Amino acid sequence: MQSMPTASVDAPRSAFAADARFERLSPNARRGMRVSALVGSLLVLMVSAVPLFLLSVARGEMAVATWLSLEAALAVLLLSSAWLLAGARWRATGWRLDEDGLAIRRGLLWRSETLVPRSRVQHVDLGHGPIDRLFGLATLKVHTAGTHLSSVTLAGMAQADAEALRDALVLDERGDGGQPARPAVASSAAAPGARHGD
Repeated sequence: MQSMPTASVDAPRSAFAADARFERLSPNARRGMRVSALVGSLLVLMVSAVPLFLLSVARGEMAVATWLSLEAALAVLLLSSAWLLAGARWRATGWRLDEDGLAIRRGLLWRSETLVPRSRVQHVDLGHGPIDRLFGLATLKVHTAGTHLSSVTLAGMAQADAEALRDALVLDERGDGGQPARPAVASSAAAPGARHGD
């Protein structure tokens, strides 16, 4: 569920105003992000455990109990950090569709604000990874023209929301009467001011 790096694309000042209402990703996206982060942390633990065992325990430089204690401490640190950071990533990500185009906010330490003007949309794809399918999510990929960004992705959208957003962008790009307002998305997308327990 990783998104490619993006940058601002001639965004009007109003597109990212402090009072702009951005839609949050589906609550299931937070669960998916956490599962993905936990899996990655477990892989790191497995990779680090074997060399530490061979270099220390097998050579008699460290007791097995000490090795287990170190691995347990590392596991608690990595898993708890992964859990908290995934939740923070979810809270920091939002999107909106208006007359200017598709605006996306994301990032923790380095905030990214991207605007894809409607006139530059070429086509839109939906992707589904294993975790996406598990939680009923989709990754929206908007292919653009005339900028240094060939495509912009937004992962963690509810399937119904992603389909509605795709249809709104494609209809507008074809001149079939796409609406400038945000698409009628499913109720699974949390309201911008809603609070969710971690």
